[in-house]
Amino acid sequence: MNNLKERLYELRKTLDLSMEKFGNELGISKSAISGFEKGISNPSEQTLKLICKTFNVDPFWLREGIGDMFTAIPETIIDSLVDEFDLDSRDRFIIETYLQASESQRNAIKDFLLTLAEKSAKKNEE
Repeated sequence: MNNLKERLYELRKTLDLSMEKFGNELGISKSAISGFEKGISNPSEQTLKLICKTFNVDPFWLREGIGDMFTAIPETIIDSLVDEFDLDSRDRFIIETYLQASESQRNAIKDFLLTLAEKSAKKNEE
């Protein structure tokens, strides 16, 4: 399968969903799904992300046709957060570092962030 329209069709058939049910899961009309599968129109980047998130589809497979159709189930809570909030490797590192910190280190980080948030809120009020 070389193109997006064929992969969308394959995905929908693998999930055993009609165009209408597939679209309903995404909040998209049956005619839009038909247009994607016929190559008349292309889904937006936001729609592609929604398809991946809703049906646990590997984004690289959907866009390029490489790898497995479905992503592996996240192995950790951090993996789930990274996926749900579209975090990058730096975000992940910060979360992991925070979780490994001692209680006093965490309190210092929280105090810093709260001070920063309060200053920002005051600045916005001006």
